[in-house]
This record gives sequence, structure tokens and C-alpha cells, in this order.
Amino acid sequence: MTVERAFVIVDLAGFTAATEAHGDETAADLATQLTRFTTEALGPGDQLVKSLGDAVLCACADPDAAVALLVAIFDAARDVNGLLLLRGGAHHGSAVEREGDFFGTGVNIAARVADSAAGGHVHATVGVADAARRAGIEVVELGAYSLHNVADEVTLYELVIDTGDVADVIDPVCRMRVGRNHAQGRLRHADVEYWFCSLECVAAFAASPQRYVDALD
Repeated sequence: MTVERAFVIVDLAGFTAATEAHGDETAADLATQLTRFTTEALGPGDQLVKSLGDAVLCACADPDAAVALLVAIFDAARDVNGLLLLRGGAHHGSAVEREGDFFGTGVNIAARVADSAAGGHVHATVGVADAARRAGIEVVELGAYSLHNVADEVTLYELVIDTGDVADVIDPVCRMRVGRNHAQGRLRHADVEYWFCSLECVAAFAASPQRYVDALD
């Protein structure tokens, strides 16, 4: 059955780096946190379709519900020390629904839109962007993008959702968000201060700082 839904995808930016730095158990904990935040944020009619390792796919009845869900997920995650930055994408379109899952163009575009966002950012197509404006959220037009395996260019928009405290920094080794008052270490390299979630990350950075600095660019 073909249906219209607003599809939301949220994932953990830097998940591979966190896994490498802290191991599979920590990676699993982070993924579980994301699923929990999402489940608790679901509104009436929202559906957590599935978790995909470091990402979740949700289906909402309309773009307004998708915006509300994105805000709720980011609000839940914002003040958690030691969590990776979230990034999100949303698209309103059609897909085939079968046994609680969704397939087709609508889902594919939502996935590509999410891929275009960096950590701490949310991208969306026009229907969801219009809903964000109605909700009083700042929206920035990013222009036309060529998305992988999507025939036509798609105009994308950034939804300026609060994604973290201004005092937060990103550990350059594992990419976790760290409040300065919770940081386990600080190093200065090339006149830039770097903050770390653990002494293990301090040691890794000290051994090869340029490797991690280059990866942040």
C-alpha cells in the first residue's frame, strides 16, 4: 500500500570514531541511548520504524509532526554529556508500507537528506521546512543538491534547532560532546585548545595530534 508520510532519520555523527576510541560496548550504549530518546519523543501517530545501528527511522503523519519529533529528540539529547552530536534529515513523500516498514522514494530521499547534514545539523526538504517556519524555527535555504541515486536535484533547507550548550566542545578523538566542566583533560596544539572526554582520548591525541586535527577539517 502506497502512503504519504513525513520520514525522519536521525543518526550519531562520528559513530565510527567513537567505536574505534572506546570499543563496541560504548558504541552499543550510544545507539541504545538514541533509540530511547526517540521512543520517548514520539508523538501521537508517530512510528519508530526501525533502528539501523547508529540511526533511527521514524514515520510521522505530516511535516508538522516531523518537526515536533525532531525538536523533541534533539531536546532530549542536548544536555547529555558524553553523547555524540546528532544529525538529522526529514522528507515528506510517498512510500510503500508493508508489515510496519516503509520502502521507496520517500524513505530514500530522507536518507540522502540526512547524509547531507553534518553533526549538530538538521536538513529537510521543502514540506518539512515550511512546517518548521510555521513552528517558529529559523530555516535557511541551502540550495539545490544532487543526492545519490535521486534523479533530480532537490532543494534542501537547514532547520536551526538548538543542538547543544555553547559551553560544549567536541572531543577530537572520539567525537563525543563534552561539557568543559566535565572534561577529563585539555591539550593545546597549534594555538588551539582541545578538550577530552577521557584520559585515553588525551593520550591518543598526544601521540598523534595532527591525525585528529586533520580529521576534523
